[in-house]
Amino acid sequence: MNKAELIDAIAAESGLSKADAGKALEAFTDSVTGALKEGERISLVGFGSFSVDRRDARTGRNPRTGEAIDIAAKNVVKFKPGASLSKSVN
Repeated sequence: MNKAELIDAIAAESGLSKADAGKALEAFTDSVTGALKEGERISLVGFGSFSVDRRDARTGRNPRTGEAIDIAAKNVVKFKPGASLSKSVN
């Protein structure tokens, strides 16, 4: 499912217009992005939790040449599905 299909599904499920569903999705993604940038954890009971984790710098290898390369430290977004979501998928 891509973004346009998700907007269509939200509009159909909620009775909103596609324009309003698109605005709601944009507001959701902007809010989640802003909170994660500030290091907050977002927990949606039954759906799952988004969090930010720090990945330390490390030395890797170029698979083509075998040469050692430095990989910079960075923040990564993690998602842990909730029990209800896991149960409904399985």
